[in-house]
Amino acid sequence: MGAGAGGGGGAGGGGGGAAGAAGAAGPAAAGLGVLPFATRADAGAPDLARTALAARDGWASSGSGTTGGQAADAAHDTTVTTRAELVKALRAGPSGAPRIIRIKGRIDANTDDQGRRLDCADYAKGTGYTLAAYLKAYDPAVWGRSKLPAGAQESARAAAQARQAERIALAVPSHTTIVGVPGTDAGINGGSLLVQKADNVIIRNLAFADTRDCFPQWDPTDGSEGNWNSAYDSVTLRGATHAWIDHNTFTDSPHFDSANPRHFGRAYQVHDGALDITNASDLVTVSYNRFTDHDKTMLIGSSDKDSKLRVTLHHNVFQGVVQRAPLARVGQVHLYNNHFDTTARNGYAHQYSVNARAGVRIVAQHNHWTLSADRKASQILSGDGTGAFAGSGNMVNGTVTDLVAAHNAANKKKIKSEAAWQPALSRGLESSAAGLPASLARSAGAGVLK
Repeated sequence: MGAGAGGGGGAGGGGGGAAGAAGAAGPAAAGLGVLPFATRADAGAPDLARTALAARDGWASSGSGTTGGQAADAAHDTTVTTRAELVKALRAGPSGAPRIIRIKGRIDANTDDQGRRLDCADYAKGTGYTLAAYLKAYDPAVWGRSKLPAGAQESARAAAQARQAERIALAVPSHTTIVGVPGTDAGINGGSLLVQKADNVIIRNLAFADTRDCFPQWDPTDGSEGNWNSAYDSVTLRGATHAWIDHNTFTDSPHFDSANPRHFGRAYQVHDGALDITNASDLVTVSYNRFTDHDKTMLIGSSDKDSKLRVTLHHNVFQGVVQRAPLARVGQVHLYNNHFDTTARNGYAHQYSVNARAGVRIVAQHNHWTLSADRKASQILSGDGTGAFAGSGNMVNGTVTDLVAAHNAANKKKIKSEAAWQPALSRGLESSAAGLPASLARSAGAGVLK
């Protein structure tokens, strides 16, 4: 990949060395420091697990950069094939020690320590929870719509949910690299990686599939009709700093939302986000990922009072996603060279792509939207009237289009077109979006890296 801001991006993504990338326009000149000890991704056959984020590759390259577990010793460089082995590797002491975890093949998070498959009934056993009893207790005709569920069945639901969380929510400590072993269809089924108040984390080359909550909570106060809300994202960054999420695939497959029943007139939603970045997370680069067949895809900012949230998204594919690609609040978000395909897939019909709200300042450069015949350019953006989306070179079906003008002409809540900041960390920025649909079909997602 080229180091200059206008250089063409390579299929390999953001790994690379700091040398040669930090000239007058590099991070040192910007007061952001230079990434040390980076392994060149284009020099022979690099070890993916010891490849650091390249200089100037998005917000995560700022300051000390993102090296993950690059400095791990042999005792903390582990290959895992089961959930039990993954948990052991994540928890191995001492605390804060750099670690590399190589996932070989698919790991099923819904398993016990002996590898036995667990289902929803296993988690509910002994709690007193049943869906039938829960529906009876909180039917709006009985419970009403003005207060959250409380009482025996809600407590039982929460207890069952906590049991599932113990198995599938996997905490990732600081200075960690988790990477899929090439050629093994590496990934995690049904699991949720939680990067909470951790620094310097790399997650690469993994397929995340069907992160499903067995016990969604009914909230009659959510919107005008109420909603079922689930608890787990495939990857959650919560108060995390210096995180690089690269060359992963996120999907609900094989359990699509269209298979879910409806209760109280609302979809029984068992999936939450694919990748959520919240609670003052900062200095994050999300690159060369593939997001498919999902509803609420990516949240940047948990509330309108969140903070920090400096995030770069580049060379990602969003295909068959309904919304939140991303929904962004508060921070400084850079979107460049992403491909958005709004064609409905497996029951997932596009509502909007990018939601700019709560004063967020988005700079969007040379992205491409493949717009299906049933959608309009005015439906690409959404917002609350306070966010900014400063666009340049963005294409819709091969034609450069002013997305803010299209949105504002058709919507009452206007989006601002000035972001009041200029990205300096844009390694591999391609100056035309025309070729992105074809190039990213080959280069984004899990299984590409060798």
